[in-house]
Amino acid sequence: MRIIRADRVLTGRRGEVIANGEVLIDKGKIVSVGPRGSAGAADDVLDLPGHTVLPGMIDAHVHLGFDDKVDPVTRRSPESDHHLLLRMAENARKLVSAGVTTARDLGARGFLDLALRDAIEEGLAVGPHLVAATRPITITGGHCWYMGGEADDEPAIRRVARENLRAGADCLKVMASGGLMTPSAPPSWVPQYDTGQLRVVVEEAAARGKGVAAHAHAHASIRSCVEAGVTTIEHCSFLTASGHRFDPELADLVARSGTYVCPTVHGATERIRQVYGEKMLQDWLAGIAGMREAGVRQIAGTDAGFAVGGIPNATDGYVGGLEVFATVGYGNAEIIEMATVLAADACGVGEVAGSLDPGKRADLVAVAGDPLSRLADLRNLALVLVSGRSVGQGAVDTVTPSVG
Repeated sequence: MRIIRADRVLTGRRGEVIANGEVLIDKGKIVSVGPRGSAGAADDVLDLPGHTVLPGMIDAHVHLGFDDKVDPVTRRSPESDHHLLLRMAENARKLVSAGVTTARDLGARGFLDLALRDAIEEGLAVGPHLVAATRPITITGGHCWYMGGEADDEPAIRRVARENLRAGADCLKVMASGGLMTPSAPPSWVPQYDTGQLRVVVEEAAARGKGVAAHAHAHASIRSCVEAGVTTIEHCSFLTASGHRFDPELADLVARSGTYVCPTVHGATERIRQVYGEKMLQDWLAGIAGMREAGVRQIAGTDAGFAVGGIPNATDGYVGGLEVFATVGYGNAEIIEMATVLAADACGVGEVAGSLDPGKRADLVAVAGDPLSRLADLRNLALVLVSGRSVGQGAVDTVTPSVG
């Protein structure tokens, strides 16, 4: 057994702080959480004065299989599956180095995300627990078609969904609208699937106790996602041909449904400003603030993996995305809850992760300082545990850049 003590223990739930607290861990799970002395005695005691212990953070939207040197869209520089899997393993290591102990990978080719997920669980690779969606379901030539999930009608949608689930997918990903990152696809503000087709994806996932993450930028697609009953709406950017146009009534619909939204807020805001302009950036942020005002349940996820205009969205830049939430009115305790408790629930792992509670996985981090007062302190990592195993990687570097 091991006891970890710190000046503050945050359970993950908003405002819940144990001053001068401790966490007791045994065999990869949390045994108890409470004030100093409540756990009794243990042979291994780690005392961290001046530190805060909190749940490991969750990135609800990543793509570990992309890199700024490899163009996955045009495939001008294709990698073999073997080489790409090694790149994904390195990206997973960099993700956990930022304090992320669970991540939802929402798009990979060849079921490589499943191979990496299983290797991490077996201890053959270093990284966070992965919730893997495998191939996104998309129309022929649609957004991310190159990952192998093309389907144009309901029978084909069922087939791809069932193939993904048979392979071991933890959830399903569907491209409800198009995307600007795929030249052959409809633009982001144009739907790819209607409500009935999206409902097929939800039915197939639900039959196996799984959730659905739906990529949706267009207003009509956002509405269809709510009507179909998806678990999470990814991006939810209210995008039109002329830019972001926040719709308060549609946001109210999302809020009333209880559907989680992962607005894929990353710290690479400068890339939006440089590529699309200041107005686009401000309109995007206004939409996130508007969803908060409407009561939409938003969660933390960075969409790490894409490069836009040559500006990277680095895998290990997770905290930068949390800081952007603070600029639109979110408080630090609220943000930490979005990055832990709420994200775990949305990703379907709330029973085992996301908060410091007895019986859950010992996924936790310790940081110097107090992130409730200064969010940037989340970068001051002193300890990262994944199922009780220390995986801190702060002193390790490679020549491979973080994904872009």
